[in-house]
Amino acid sequence: MISHALVRLLMRHCPDLELTRVLTRRRIADLDGFPLPEALTNSIDELIDHSDLIVECTGDVFFGTEVIERAFEAGLPVVTVNAELQVTTGSYLAGKGLLTEAEGDQPGSLAALHEDAMQMGFRPLVYGNMKGFLNHNPTPEEMAYWARRQGISVEQTTSFTDGTKVQIEQVVVGNGFGATISRQGLEGMSSSDLTHSANALGLIAEGLGQPLVDYVVPDGYPAGGVFLVCRHDEDQAPALEYFKLGPGPYYVLTRPFHLCSLEVGKTIRRVFAGGGVLLNNSTTPTLGVGAIAKRAMKPGELVERGIGGFQFRGEALRLADHPDHVPIGLLRKTALKRAVEPGQLITFDDVDLLPSRALDIVLQQRRALGEPPAPNGDWDAPERCAHTS
Repeated sequence: MISHALVRLLMRHCPDLELTRVLTRRRIADLDGFPLPEALTNSIDELIDHSDLIVECTGDVFFGTEVIERAFEAGLPVVTVNAELQVTTGSYLAGKGLLTEAEGDQPGSLAALHEDAMQMGFRPLVYGNMKGFLNHNPTPEEMAYWARRQGISVEQTTSFTDGTKVQIEQVVVGNGFGATISRQGLEGMSSSDLTHSANALGLIAEGLGQPLVDYVVPDGYPAGGVFLVCRHDEDQAPALEYFKLGPGPYYVLTRPFHLCSLEVGKTIRRVFAGGGVLLNNSTTPTLGVGAIAKRAMKPGELVERGIGGFQFRGEALRLADHPDHVPIGLLRKTALKRAVEPGQLITFDDVDLLPSRALDIVLQQRRALGEPPAPNGDWDAPERCAHTS
């Protein structure tokens, strides 16, 4: 969905940008109906040779990491629509080249709202996401139905529904802006009044003495956007009340939409114009996303995938509190080494991970943070852009 919509956007509405190649792992002959078939390629080398910038939007931690490292070797900047990658290997990659998440998905939308707020003198206390529906343990049948209805994959539908995606998104925002969490898994307040919920989150943030990332589950108002809870100068209070933001001291700024692929072009132009990073996971993260078991499992059980699967869901956590947790983005074709109980946070002692570049990066980052190594790891022409799908 992201790939097709982005290609159409660039072709029809971005005359200053030339889409030169689209990297895919699928057989090109099977991609009937792709809007720019002549751009399709299975070759990373061809992608890089014909690009000035890469847009990485696979949602795949492992392949995306490979592509981005190759892009950085060639000196190319990378725009991602891949919070899953950002929260797993993004901090390492952010130290190797220009890596930024795009505006459009919730993290990029919060980053854009943050920039607007700062320019107006606001001081953000809470970076808030809105979630329309939450079920920590949906059934495969439910997810298959909703995937067909929404026209997206079962894996995407599941990660949205069980809360994994919102946890990942908020961790990226927290790391990018130096915010923290109030507790593992976030507050996730049910909310019938955004102002009331925002005030409660603002109080929590000030009690912690640090900006906060969290989300609400709206009831009675739309859930399609993002919001900030901010303070401002006391002498601006009369003006802000006149501007319909209320009496303070907490002010809620909302962005009532996030249009995914339709907004990516703004970040591409930002990078080409020298605007730099909108948001990434930072090179010094303090938050991660661990894997929480949805059900009991036995030794030897195979975990096909963590994100978007029916065995685990993701929860935001502080890295310092859980130095041995396995990032949920690393769980792929993984065998359990010992029994797991529902609600258990998975550590490296619990699983046998396949070797991968992503695993190497995570272990390297753990060592750089002074954490113990994991037990099973070794140590005026139009600008050209391309993307991966």
